[in-house]
Amino acid sequence: MPEREPLRFDPIREARRQWGLHGWGGAAPAMAVVTSVMRVQQLLLARADAALRPFELTFARYEVLMLLSFSSRGALPLGKIGERLQVNPASVTNAIDRLEEQGLVARVPNPADGRGTLARLTDEGRARAAEATDAMNARVFTDLGLGAEGIERLFELLRDIRHAAGDFDEHEANEPGA
Repeated sequence: MPEREPLRFDPIREARRQWGLHGWGGAAPAMAVVTSVMRVQQLLLARADAALRPFELTFARYEVLMLLSFSSRGALPLGKIGERLQVNPASVTNAIDRLEEQGLVARVPNPADGRGTLARLTDEGRARAAEATDAMNARVFTDLGLGAEGIERLFELLRDIRHAAGDFDEHEANEPGA
């Protein structure tokens, strides 16, 4: 349900039309796609933030909890967290600091690397991740306004864009669990 009254027209469609009128018609469709993706990101992040607020989590911290909960030992090196979430080391440090303050993760020495540190999910962190996931499934992930086929098509289109940008190596054998 929208949190405000919807506009009476689609401003991105109008921007696309204006783009064409100003001589940039060849770029207008892609401009409209980029602008639409950015707007959808805002809408989805607002829904995620609302769902996660009762759990005192941001989406970034929720992603860390879920990544740790999916790991076989419930712990990962900080660098691996950044790599898997595709964020910089400072963002990982900030998220881990906050989660540690909340008692949801603990920093522990990495037994495989005496100089390294692991972020380990606590029992409270695992429980909070599960509760937050129930809320995310109910309020964010189950109703995107598309049917199952549309969701799959959109995922593949966005995956194509990510691949073209060099976001990942195309070889499926490189995927975790493959």
